Amino acid sequence: MKNPVFTGAGVAIVTPFTATGEVNYEEFGRIVDHQIAHGTDAIIVCGTTGEASAMHDKEHREAVAWCCEYVNHRVPVIAGVGSNDTAYAVELTRFAQECGADGGLSVTPYYNKTTQRGLLAHYTKIADCCDLPIILYNVPSRTGVCFTADTLYQLAQHPNINGLKAASGDFSLLAAAMAKCGDDLNVWSGNDDQIVPLMALGGKGVISVLSNVAPQETHDLTQLCFENRYPEAAQMQFKYHDLIDALFCEVNPIPVKKAMEILGWNVGALRLPLVEASEEHAARIKKELEKAGCKI
Repeated sequence: MKNPVFTGAGVAIVTPFTATGEVNYEEFGRIVDHQIAHGTDAIIVCGTTGEASAMHDKEHREAVAWCCEYVNHRVPVIAGVGSNDTAYAVELTRFAQECGADGGLSVTPYYNKTTQRGLLAHYTKIADCCDLPIILYNVPSRTGVCFTADTLYQLAQHPNINGLKAASGDFSLLAAAMAKCGDDLNVWSGNDDQIVPLMALGGKGVISVLSNVAPQETHDLTQLCFENRYPEAAQMQFKYHDLIDALFCEVNPIPVKKAMEILGWNVGALRLPLVEASEEHAARIKKELEKAGCKI
C-alpha cells in the first residue's frame, strides 16, 4: 500500500503576475495563506492552472522553489514537473526534490505524444531519477495521449509512482485501472464536476481549480466523502455544479483568473496565447460566484 502524497482537496493554484508580467510573489503569498487558512490540503504549483506552459525555465524553477519555502511544510507542495522532453522532466523532478517538494505532477507527453510502451519508458526514467513521489497526470483532451489500464498497472508497480490525477472523464477506464492496481495507485479527480463519483470508487480527493475560489467548500466536500456521507456530498456537488461549469466556459485558467479578479485578487493578466474572458462569460462567472456565495 502506498501512502498518498495528500488526501482531500489540493488546489491547482493560479500564478499571479504583475502589471509588467513578472510573477507577483507578494500576491502569491496572500493567495497561498488564504488557501491554507481555508482548509486546502495541498498546493499544486506550476501546473496547467498556474500557466506553467508559458513560463520559461528559470521562472518555473523560481516559482517552485519559492512555493516550497513559503509554504514551509504547512501543507504538502506538489510541483508541476511534466514535459514532453523526458530529459527535461527528469531535470525538473530532481530540482523539485532538491527544493523540498512533497511530490511531482507529471503530465503525459504532448504534441510528440508517444505509445503505451513510450509512456512506460518515459515515466520509468522519471521515477528512477530520484525518490520524489510522482503523480501521473492523464488529460487526453490537452495532450492527445491516454493511459490504458494495463499501462497504469505496470507503472503502479514502481515504488516512486504514487498515484494518478485523472482528468480523462472516462470512468470505465478508471474503474478498470483501480480494480487492477488496488492500493498500489492512489487516484485524485482532475475534474471538479466528478469529485463525488470518483471518491465513491476509492479516490483520495481532488486536484482542483474550484479550490482557487472556494477552498473551504472543496475541502469540506472531500471530507464528507471520507466520512461516507455521500448523500450530503452529492448535494454539495450539485450546489457548485453551475459554478464549476462556468469556471470551464473557456480554456482553463482563463475563467478562474477572471473569477479571482472579480473576488478582488490581484492576479494580473493571462499570458498569451491565453486572452481575457469574453464579456458574456465574465458576466456568467460573476453571476455564479454570487449564487454560490464565494468571497475572499
